[in-house]
Amino acid sequence: MNLISKYLVLIFLLCGISGCEKSTDLEATSKSTSPSAKEILGNPKYPAISYGGYREKTREQGPSVADLKEDMQILSAMGVRVLRTYNASQFPQAQRILEAISQLKEADPSFEMYVMLGAWIDCKNAWSDTLEPIHDQESEENNRAEIEKTVELANQYPDIVKVIAVGNEAMVQWAVKYFVYPKTILRWVNYLQDLKQSGDLPADLWVTSSDNYESWGGGNKGYHTEDLVKLIKAVDFLSVHTYPFHDSHYNSEFWGVLEQEEQLSDVQMIEGAMLRAKQYAISQYQGVVDYLQTLDIDKPIHIGETGWASIAATAYGATGSKAADQLKQAIFYKHMRDWGESSGMSVFFFEAFDEQWKDPNDINGSENHFGLISLDNKVKYALWDLFDQNAFDGLVRGGKPLSKSYQGDQSSLLQNVLLPPFKSKMGIRKLTTVNVDAVAGKPVDADTYVVVNPAMIPTASNNMTYPSNVIKLNPWEGTMDIHMSKDSVIKIATRSGDWWGGGLELQGDEGEDLSSFASGYLNFDIRGDASLAFNIGFQTGVFLAGTQVNNFQSFGPQADSQLTPDWVSYKLPLAKIDKGADLTDVTGILYLWSSFSADKKRLEIKNIYYSKN
Repeated sequence: MNLISKYLVLIFLLCGISGCEKSTDLEATSKSTSPSAKEILGNPKYPAISYGGYREKTREQGPSVADLKEDMQILSAMGVRVLRTYNASQFPQAQRILEAISQLKEADPSFEMYVMLGAWIDCKNAWSDTLEPIHDQESEENNRAEIEKTVELANQYPDIVKVIAVGNEAMVQWAVKYFVYPKTILRWVNYLQDLKQSGDLPADLWVTSSDNYESWGGGNKGYHTEDLVKLIKAVDFLSVHTYPFHDSHYNSEFWGVLEQEEQLSDVQMIEGAMLRAKQYAISQYQGVVDYLQTLDIDKPIHIGETGWASIAATAYGATGSKAADQLKQAIFYKHMRDWGESSGMSVFFFEAFDEQWKDPNDINGSENHFGLISLDNKVKYALWDLFDQNAFDGLVRGGKPLSKSYQGDQSSLLQNVLLPPFKSKMGIRKLTTVNVDAVAGKPVDADTYVVVNPAMIPTASNNMTYPSNVIKLNPWEGTMDIHMSKDSVIKIATRSGDWWGGGLELQGDEGEDLSSFASGYLNFDIRGDASLAFNIGFQTGVFLAGTQVNNFQSFGPQADSQLTPDWVSYKLPLAKIDKGADLTDVTGILYLWSSFSADKKRLEIKNIYYSKN
């Protein structure tokens, strides 16, 4: 029996067989005297935060209602009035949070806390160890259970639940284990909106989806689909995610110390870098705004997630982008709060408390350290002022009081601050040598297509050409570091994980037409750790459109080709490595991928070009 049918049966039983008008009692339970989502979101009186609250290395048991009441009182002392959750039916957490808030309100009617209730959405075969995820189909049983649990809870606690968010980063396609297409999110958004229309959900409840800025059309145009437009029209507002912290590694153009800042104090250099991080977040938000303007759609936009980790092991720590520490987290927290207030926008800062289930095998994994309060009850630097104002007096977590991190010693904290890399010394992450006269999508007629090779300089007489657009060196999901040195060598360092990969990706909306090289060759010199096993080649098509093809030759100890510590030149026939390529749309000019774990291994590539002979 579906949810609507259950309500109809209930009404029938209440009315009796003789018939009656729609129950006024049912109407009353769906109404709330508390402020609506429209009145809360964007209102500076209602600061927002993302909340998980899990304290152990798994989510199976989860905190008790008593534990959650401790957390709610701490959040209230921080000034938080709106929190965001992530799962509804898979774990008892959401229901317990609402019960905890309800009990606190019953004990003290002035206690205020409202919830943006999340429903987790997956594709078919998501998270499977044996089956490939099917992204254009959904996990029907899981998704329906999640949605119906949010409906149940929203009706049970109408004075607390003000928003239902369908999916968390469920449409962004780097979420390779579970993402769905907008049509799936649209289905459930429409379902919830219909329940509002029929009176089976509070009419002033808002419905959204919480996702990456690109998923909302603010970046790659591959996301600009008809279904996305329908979804934008269907939601009550857009909940947009932006993470400059992660892009300090993935897309680091905004990150680092500018050359003219190198003589400033360390704190001043960090402040300059963090201001650019704020501006970078605003630029991603603006990308969504601009896209909505092209559609002539006027919808509220709020930041459903943004945050900054205080500790990181590799990609963002001392051996990576040097982004993670408590000083930078505090500066970013203030920037985001100021931005939200000045723009009339809610910002759900990620997150309230550290959680260790996210990366249980690495105590220093960045995902474990986005909280403003640590698992050992240390209030991080962002909240020191509040602590000094006695905001947390008498409050406990796990029965123990809170205290300042670093024992409140700012000089000790500053000793652990990481200075961002100097831009003047950072590796090159974009190849900007292009043929300004070339047009992507038009056939390349030259005999040689030079990606990076200092000895090959196209002139009017040698029939060579550079790419038609900038090429980005993209490390996929932080599984490796990739950059080019000043002597034009592509340097790659792998990171821990069950796979690694990345590539040299042509920017723009169209790939390169290298069809004239069908009988030609991909040339490069390579050296590195002999234990590495991987594929190397090129990509055609677009992942977002489902047309991407990886064309490659395998390297490794068991393959015909192996790495050595010395440079070796390769000339790979495109016809041999072609796995179904559309050479009119070469998007990954060079790519590497491995399904084998490799940590702290290195390889280098240079003199990359395509030739007809």
